[in-house]
Amino acid sequence: MKRVIGLGGIFVKYKDPEAVKAWYGKHLGLQMDQYGTNFEWRHSDAPEKKGFTQWSAFDAKTTYMEPSKADFMINYRVENLEELVRILKSEGVTVLDEIETFEYGKFVHILDNEGIKVELWEPIDEVYEKFVERSTK
Repeated sequence: MKRVIGLGGIFVKYKDPEAVKAWYGKHLGLQMDQYGTNFEWRHSDAPEKKGFTQWSAFDAKTTYMEPSKADFMINYRVENLEELVRILKSEGVTVLDEIETFEYGKFVHILDNEGIKVELWEPIDEVYEKFVERSTK
C-alpha cells in the first residue's frame, strides 16, 4: 500500500499573516485568498486529474499546530487514510485525533519522532478544486 503520495500543504506561523500574504503576492506573484494560495498540478499517472498543494500563513498565536512547538506544519496527501492510521498505530506512531471527514477529504494528525505535528489528508480533488475556485472569487 502506498502511504504518502504527495505534498498537500505547508502551513507556517507568522506574526502578521495578512502582511506576509500581501508580501508574497506583491513580490512573488502568488494569488492569495483568505487561507493563502494553492498550487495546481497534474497527477503523473493520470494527467487529466488535477491535484493541489496549499500554502497558508497562520497567526503566530494559533494553537492548531499544538502539541508541536514548531512554527510550521506539513500536510501530506495519502491514498487510504483509514488503513494508514491503522498501520501507523500498529507501528507505535502517536495519532493525535480521530479522522475528520469534510466534503473535500479526510484528515488526521500525527506526531513525528521529534514531536512535530504532521497532517495527513486523503483528498477528494474534484471537490477541493471547486472549493479553491470559490475562495479565489
